[in-house]
Amino acid sequence: MAPVTGEGNCPRPPGWGRVGVGGSRSTTAPLFAGRAALAAACAAPGLAQAHETGDGVPDLATAWTLSPLLLVPLALFAGLYLRGLWRLWRGGHAGRGVSRAEAAGFVSGMLALLLAGVWPFDALGEWSLAAHMAQHMLLLAVAPPLLLAARPRAALAAALPPDWSRALHRGLQACAISPLRSLAAATLANVAVMWGWHMPAALALALASEAVHWLMHASFLAAGLWLWTLLWQRLRDDAAGGALAGTVAIVVVMMQMGFLGALLTFSRRALYPFYAGRAPRLGLDVLADQQLAGLIMWVPSCLPYLAGAIWLLAREFGRLRQAR
Repeated sequence: MAPVTGEGNCPRPPGWGRVGVGGSRSTTAPLFAGRAALAAACAAPGLAQAHETGDGVPDLATAWTLSPLLLVPLALFAGLYLRGLWRLWRGGHAGRGVSRAEAAGFVSGMLALLLAGVWPFDALGEWSLAAHMAQHMLLLAVAPPLLLAARPRAALAAALPPDWSRALHRGLQACAISPLRSLAAATLANVAVMWGWHMPAALALALASEAVHWLMHASFLAAGLWLWTLLWQRLRDDAAGGALAGTVAIVVVMMQMGFLGALLTFSRRALYPFYAGRAPRLGLDVLADQQLAGLIMWVPSCLPYLAGAIWLLAREFGRLRQAR
């Protein structure tokens, strides 16, 4: 597809305006956001490109979203983590703060973020509900526990200058005594983003507006990080009651994912008009695409939560045995 030019001869970055329900580009995004995205693309020529087939439909080989808005933060985070890891491991002392297994969790978590935001699910998600669901579940259920298992706090503290490291510690301590410690609030936030963004009107709005689309993805990742941060604290803490509370939170989230997944899987009609004219262009039946999206939410996306619940219960039973 020939690039659409904006100001001057600079091509517009991918996602300048998501294709709306009617097939036309959205004009509701703020002008400032559009100019900022254009400036970012001009500042990094060749970085933001439209990768689609001739009729505008991406395939697996070309389904790339190379947006500086995502790549720059990811590269900065990865660079700081690896710098901190090198400092912790310098002298051959692997395991000082971050073990090799935990570092592998960081690699896996970053891979999940790249799959969700860079290739292929972000581009394919505009044409397939199943691809969009896979993207959401990677951000909500897969990337957060993997990244948090990598002990990013220890690595970042080692990477930053001492003053910055102390400021990071104080900031995290402030969060530890704030309402962000509420497991019930984190659980409700996860349920809210799942149900709220998967309402047909909300999803159509996100696909019609780039700003709303970024907000949707950020809310999935933030809600996942919030809940899994509290769950990891309980996984690493032997305090009585913490494991049981974490298990209850996991069960609530899994039940809501199951309800919504079953609704999509067993519905006899297409619930998302946006995909009615788009999924067939990928060779997908609209109803089958919706059913696959439901199965993705229902089965594989629940596995991280199931593993966390089993681990929490095992630790709780171990604590009870030791207390006898």
